[in-house]
Amino acid sequence: MDDYYQRVYRVVEQIPAGRVTTYGAIARFLGITSGARMVGYALNKAAETNIPAHRVVNRNGELTGRAYFPDDTMRERLKQEEVTFIDEYQVDLERHLWDPNEEME
Repeated sequence: MDDYYQRVYRVVEQIPAGRVTTYGAIARFLGITSGARMVGYALNKAAETNIPAHRVVNRNGELTGRAYFPDDTMRERLKQEEVTFIDEYQVDLERHLWDPNEEME
């Protein structure tokens, strides 16, 4: 399991500032079908590290991981990176989606 978490963290570390990806995109990149929830578990463990877990959202662009950040930190970090929202807690995926399947080898 720890190796899987490390693989997730390596992908998340590649997400550029101002961009986001989804739990499912990371799972697909790692070859784990239906693994979005597993990616979420890995990122829950990373909330207090320097891994930019705030850049990972659900398939609709919603900040479902925000419960693991103090206060409204996840949203605030994304706003500081000039990520735009289409709703209070929903990122504009059309503008900001970074897909590891297209960006990484």
